Amino acid sequence: MELVCPAGNLPSLKAAVDNGADAVYIGFRNETNARHFAGLNFSDRQIEQGLAYARRNETKVYVAINTYPQADNFAKWQSAVDQAAHYAVDALIVADIGVMEYAAGKWPELRLHLSVQGSATSHEAVRFYAEQFGVQRAVIPRVLSVKQVAALVDNSPIPIEVFGFGSLCVMVEGRCSLSSYVTGQGPNTFGACSPASFVRWTETDDVLETRLNGLLIDRFEKNENAGYPTICKGRYKVNDVTGYAIEAPTSLNVLPILPELLRIGVAAIKIEGRQRSPAYVGKVTTILRAAIDACRDDPDGFRPDRVWLSELSALSEGAQTTLGAYQREWQ
Repeated sequence: MELVCPAGNLPSLKAAVDNGADAVYIGFRNETNARHFAGLNFSDRQIEQGLAYARRNETKVYVAINTYPQADNFAKWQSAVDQAAHYAVDALIVADIGVMEYAAGKWPELRLHLSVQGSATSHEAVRFYAEQFGVQRAVIPRVLSVKQVAALVDNSPIPIEVFGFGSLCVMVEGRCSLSSYVTGQGPNTFGACSPASFVRWTETDDVLETRLNGLLIDRFEKNENAGYPTICKGRYKVNDVTGYAIEAPTSLNVLPILPELLRIGVAAIKIEGRQRSPAYVGKVTTILRAAIDACRDDPDGFRPDRVWLSELSALSEGAQTTLGAYQREWQ
């Protein structure tokens, strides 16, 4: 299984490459990618430096152009595709069918991967993208059980990539409008969930409050870790009970089922986290690299190392991990 690692900036790219990534994925400094935050992503010079560093170390570089253009700004997405083709990157990660059509028509030699933002959860959907646009790999949303992933792999005409570690949301990739509802900007078109310009932190003697465009998202006591204010992971009062009404902060971790993912034929494991630090990228890449190698060498005898699990939990949202939808036996 290929290990695909996040690179939100040049130091993170180097950390991923140095610690065993088979591929890294990056984005340009605009809304064409779904991690459009200030201080993230690559300038032209940094792309050249990153590509040179990765190629010296035989690591692939994928570019995420995985948001959805609107009628008045499609040229920006075309320009992003042209730029990626100019640099001869190893693949584009795309979601919008118009962007796919443009890329496939103008740059037929450019490899296309279907982004998780494309929300393809059936082999019929994956086959459509493969046949119509020449997509060569699909990254699937985090809503399927292991049995469903196995059925998809068995019937898909192209390899399947799954998420293996990182933050979870309400898992409606490509379709979530919570941030847009509150701020007017969201991940599907602007490229960022809960853009930083709308975030406010207010500290008093007793609590820390987080707001998004004036909407109270959470209150943290002095001994609580304060998370970034996203709508889905806020605490709200519902029926006189205050708690995580939509989803609690937690991170996905597939180490316990790595042999099963290998057995069913998953082609690649992806780490989420282009918005995270180089130290985070380096540590998670190191652990996933060691785990995948150990699983490959002895799939029947593989057991996740306790140190790996402890270190990943410490890097997780809410300091806890889950198998998410993968463990839903009823699906």
